[in-house]
Amino acid sequence: MSRLIFATRNRGKVAELERMLVGQGIEVEDLSVHPEVEEIEETGDTFRANAILKATVVAARTGLLALADDSGLEVDGLGGRPGVRSARYAGEKASDDENNALLVTEVTPLASVARTARYRCAIAVAAPSGEVEVEEASVEGVIVVEPRGNGGFGYDPYFRVPSFGRTMAELTASEKDGISHRGLALRRALPHVHRMLETMRERSAAGRK
Repeated sequence: MSRLIFATRNRGKVAELERMLVGQGIEVEDLSVHPEVEEIEETGDTFRANAILKATVVAARTGLLALADDSGLEVDGLGGRPGVRSARYAGEKASDDENNALLVTEVTPLASVARTARYRCAIAVAAPSGEVEVEEASVEGVIVVEPRGNGGFGYDPYFRVPSFGRTMAELTASEKDGISHRGLALRRALPHVHRMLETMRERSAAGRK
């Protein structure tokens, strides 16, 4: 079983990754079991930059293959906000409820045509050697001002997926994994994960000879 460290302490994200890696022969660890890794400040101005930053720092600190995602919500009528600040929209230590409350306050005055939005995700896979690969994906939706559903996390109760007519929080886990920004990006990143793990195994075996 190969080890992969997911550069997050967000249990919702970890649960999604673990579901999508079932049968892949990969054991997922997160930062909760790696206290040697400090809190990483997301200083990038794009999802891609932040994902690369987190993955490379964690790979260097742990000596393991690291996967990091940076993802968020862009609302057209808000000029693309909350964007890269999605997790910190209402403040640096804001909860999901606080972020959602601010989103609803800002979206409510908008006409329905301005409530179109998308979830974006960038996933970076980094090896301790410094090699990095990045994949990105998005899913289109519309923001609703009344929460619907009890699943998911973050903005999911307010993000309606037109093709389902339901919010992300109303979808089953398998439905969400099939169409979500993170699910799409991860499936694109998996070949990089397997290739880089194999390279690390080969280098380790060569070093023992």
